Amino acid sequence: MQPAQALPSVVAPPRSHLFMGALAGIIAAIVALAVGELVAAFIDRAASPIVVVGGTFIDATPEWLKSFAIATFGERDKDALLAGIGGTLLVGAALLGMIATRWRVIGWLGVAGLGVVGAIAALTRPTGMPIDTLPSIAGAAVGIVALTLLLPATGVPSDASDTRRRFLATSAAFVALAAVASVAARFLAPSVDTATSLVVPVPASAAGPLPVGVDQGITDQTPFITSADRFYRVDTALVIPAIDVATWTLRIHGMVDHEMTLTMDQLLARPTIERVITLSCVSNPVGGPYVGNATWVGVPLRDLLDEAGAQAGADQLVSRSVDGMTIGTPTSAVMDGRDAMIAVAMNGQPLPPVHGYPARMLVPGLFGYVSATKWLQELELTTFDAYDAYWVQRGWVQEAPVITMSRIDTPRPLGRVSAGTITVAGVAWAQHRGIKAVEVRADGGDWMAAQLAAVPSDDTWRQWSLAWDASPGTHRLEVRATDGTGTVQTEERADPFPSGATGWYSTVFTVVEA
Repeated sequence: MQPAQALPSVVAPPRSHLFMGALAGIIAAIVALAVGELVAAFIDRAASPIVVVGGTFIDATPEWLKSFAIATFGERDKDALLAGIGGTLLVGAALLGMIATRWRVIGWLGVAGLGVVGAIAALTRPTGMPIDTLPSIAGAAVGIVALTLLLPATGVPSDASDTRRRFLATSAAFVALAAVASVAARFLAPSVDTATSLVVPVPASAAGPLPVGVDQGITDQTPFITSADRFYRVDTALVIPAIDVATWTLRIHGMVDHEMTLTMDQLLARPTIERVITLSCVSNPVGGPYVGNATWVGVPLRDLLDEAGAQAGADQLVSRSVDGMTIGTPTSAVMDGRDAMIAVAMNGQPLPPVHGYPARMLVPGLFGYVSATKWLQELELTTFDAYDAYWVQRGWVQEAPVITMSRIDTPRPLGRVSAGTITVAGVAWAQHRGIKAVEVRADGGDWMAAQLAAVPSDDTWRQWSLAWDASPGTHRLEVRATDGTGTVQTEERADPFPSGATGWYSTVFTVVEA
C-alpha cells in the first residue's frame, strides 16, 4: 500500500507580509473612496460612497446618540461622523488585506460587499436613483483591482527585497491615483457663486432701521444681529447642495385648488418683505449656542398658499428639501398673520449655501425642525393624520412652539472677575411672544430686574443687562425670563428631546479682590 498523501496546506504569511497586506487593504480602500468621489462629481456629490453610508447612518441613529453627538461635537458632528466612518472603513480594509494575503477570494468578496453596501445605501436615500449606485460600484471595482495588484507582492517570494520594491512602487502608483482622483473630484464638483447668481430684491415692505438701543454694546454680550458665518447650523446634510438658481423651481401641491410651480424669477416677481427674525433649534440645551438672529428677505408664505387655494382641513404644510429632508409645519402658524416667508436673503446678501441657498422657509415662533427647511423645493398641503415628517417619525413632537429661554453671556462660567460693580448681561428669546422681563438672582437670593434693550418686534431675541455688586468669593448667578404673555420661564429641567429643553440657565464664577 502506498502511504496516503497529505492534503496541501496554506502557508501562513510571515508578519512582514501581513503588514503589507494590511497596508494593501488600506490603500485599496483609499483608492476606492477617491474613485467613488470622482464618479459622484459627475452625478451628484451626495451619491459618493461615504456620504450615502453616512446619511443612512444618520437616519438610523437613535435620538439619544444624535443628541450626544451634537452635545459633544457641536456643529462638527458631521465631521466626526465622517471621520468615524472613514476610520472604521480603514480598519476593516486592513483586516481584509491581511486575510487576503492567505485567501484572495475573501478579500475580493469583502471589497465587493462594501461596494454593495454603498450601492444599497445610495438607492435607498430619499432622492436615490439607480445612477446613484455607480460611484459605489466603480469604487469597489477599482478597489478590487488595487488589492489584486498589490497582493502578489505580499506573497512568499524568493527575494524579499524585490517584493518590497514592487510593493512600494505599486503602492505609490495607487496613492498617486487616489490623490489625482480626489483633486479632480473637488475641481469637478458643482459650485454656485451666490453673489452673482441671485440679485436680492428690494423689499416692498422693508424692516426699516433698527430701533436705537437694540445692541447694548457690552463686551462679551451676544450681538443683536448674528453674522452669517457665526449663525448656527444644525441639519443632516453631509454635503451642501449646489443648486443652480436658473433651473430651481418651487412646487406647491396637495390639498390646494390648483397646483403651482414657480421659477425663482416668478417667485421674486411677487412682493417681498424684510424682517428681523430669531431662529432656534430644538436640540439647543439650556443656554446653548443653537440660536441666532438675522435680517431676512423673502416672499410671504401665506400669499403663496392663498394664491394656490389652500383647502380647509389641510392642517399641515410639508416642505421638502432638494436632499429629501421633510419638515411638517402647522398650517395655522403660516396663515395667522405672522411673517412666515420663503427667504432668499440673509443680512442683505443671498442665502449662503450652508444656510439654504437659494431659498429656505422661515416661520417665526416655531423651532427649526418644524419650520425652517433649507434648500427648499416643494410645499405640500396635507394633514398631520396623513403624514409624519422626518423628525416626527423619530419621536419629536408634531407642533413645536419655541420655549421661553434666557442665557447669561457674561460673566463666563468658571471665569474670574474683579470685585466691585460688574455687568451681568445676556440674551433672552420667546419668538412671536416677545420678552417682557428678565430677572437675575445671585446665590439663591432675591430676583433682580434686568434692564432690557429695545427690539424691532416680538420675533427677535432681546439683550438684557444688570449692574451687580460683586464681593470676593465664588458666586452662582441664575437667570429667568418672562414672555409677552406673562408666562415665566420654568425652572423645571428637561432635555431637548422630544419638544425642547427647559430650565434656568446658571453660571458659577469667582470674584477676586480688585
